Parts: sequence; structure tokens; C-alpha cells
Amino acid sequence: MPASLLPLTNWVPKLTLTAVIDIVVVAFLIYQLILVVKGTRAAQVLLGLGVLLLVYAVAVWAGLELLVAILAAAAPYTAIAVIVLFQAEIRRALARIGRRRWLGLGGSLQRRESADDILLALGRMAQQKIGALIALERDTGLRTFVESGVALNANLSRDLLLSIFQPGGALHDGAVIVQGDRVAAAACFLPLSMNPWLARKLGTRHRAAVGITEEADCLALVVSEETGRISLAAFGELESDVSLSRVAERLAKHFGRKRREDREPALREPGWDAGTVDAGERSQGAGPR
Repeated sequence: MPASLLPLTNWVPKLTLTAVIDIVVVAFLIYQLILVVKGTRAAQVLLGLGVLLLVYAVAVWAGLELLVAILAAAAPYTAIAVIVLFQAEIRRALARIGRRRWLGLGGSLQRRESADDILLALGRMAQQKIGALIALERDTGLRTFVESGVALNANLSRDLLLSIFQPGGALHDGAVIVQGDRVAAAACFLPLSMNPWLARKLGTRHRAAVGITEEADCLALVVSEETGRISLAAFGELESDVSLSRVAERLAKHFGRKRREDREPALREPGWDAGTVDAGERSQGAGPR
């Protein structure tokens, strides 16, 4: 090795196993941070903070003492500002970490209510163009949102769901929250997603479905009262214009249950036209309320 390169090699630290682990963990945390802020207003805030850091570095290099003094005086308040600006994102990140099933833990919390009743209700409401919003709780509790509505604590059934969302009913507006095989509450208020990447023509129900899945690991099901199309949301992402078979597939995947291959044929009722809900192309982030 040339003698001129010896000082450089002495300056570069040795790559040990501990250093590799350290780099991997930091890279993982940065990746999770990107996932949390991706597609949200927080990404723009981070970009603004990056611009300020760049301005500070340029000011130090150019010797702009007044600008450096102003930015240095504001630096101690940056931590508080970050907590205030990113409170929703921080809460979402901590919830994501807490709901992960580390080493298989949490696998016992699986869904036991009848998915058939939900699918039958969705099919009927889609056919009759009855607007509906159903949030299915998984590991993260939805007690805060349950308390915002009318407590029911009733057995889950197709007839109950159809009665709740019947137009003109007292509980028609708002969301139904399902916990296990029980309907916990109806007419619940859910947080609306502020994701700027969602289509502007999305209605309140669709934005509420995305919003609740940004806060918790639940699965939200929506029926549009204008088109009768079914949409589902999970982990802050909306899948629009889905069929009942797709809903059954997502239920099985989201709650870790084995799907019966003959589920959909068993769901057909006399006079029910499956084409009204099974037809159509799947699209992301589209569809009116």
C-alpha cells in the first residue's frame, strides 16, 4: 500500500460486528421513519428542516455571523417544535412498533366473529346503495372511538348491520366498530385522514376509513351510497371497487384466518345479483362517497 494512503487507512475505523449491527439498526430506523412520513404533510416539514440545516451550514461556511446567531438561538427549541409538529406521526410510529408480532407474540389475538355475516351485509348494502362504514378491530384497541358513539355490545349479525345502516335510522351516520364477534358501538366518530395524496373526490366515509387505519391496525370496510361500490382500507391505504371475494381474502389475510374456498357460493341469497358488487376494476384511492 502506498505510504500516502496510510494516514487515510488509520483514520477509517475498523468494521467490526458491533459496527455492522449499529449500521443496520440505524438504517432500519431511518427506513421506518421514511415509511411513517411518506405521503403525509410531515414529509414537507422534514424537507423544510433540511433546508434550514443547509442554510445554517452555508452561513457557517460563508461567515454570515448574524444568520448563524439567529439559527443557533432557535436550535434549542427545535426538539419541542418537532414533538408538536410530528405528534400524530410519532404516535403512529410507536403504535406500529407496539402492534408488530415480535417473535410470534400476539398471534393469539385472532378474529372469531363470523365473516359471512359481514360479507352478506356488504353485498346487500352494495346492491341497494346503502352507505356504510365498518371498522374491524384487531390488536390495537378502538375503545376511544367506541366511546364516541352509541354503545351496543350486541352479537354480530347481518340483520343488525343492515338495521344500523338503514337510511333514515338514528344510527345511520357514523361508523360501526366490531370487536371480535360483537358490535361494540354504532354512530362512532372516526378521525379523517389528512393525507394529501388521497383523491379529493373521496367522501367523508372513505377518508374516515383511511384515517382510522392510520391510527390503528384495524380493517375498515366502506360502501358508497352513490355508487354501491365496496372499498377497504388497511394501514393507511385504500383499495377501491373491490369484490366480495377480495374482501373475504383480505379478512383472512388481515386476521390470520384460513379462508374457505367455498365461502362466496355460500353467501349468495335468492334475488341477489353478485355482478353489482363483483364487477369493476380495482383502483387505489378513487371512488366517491
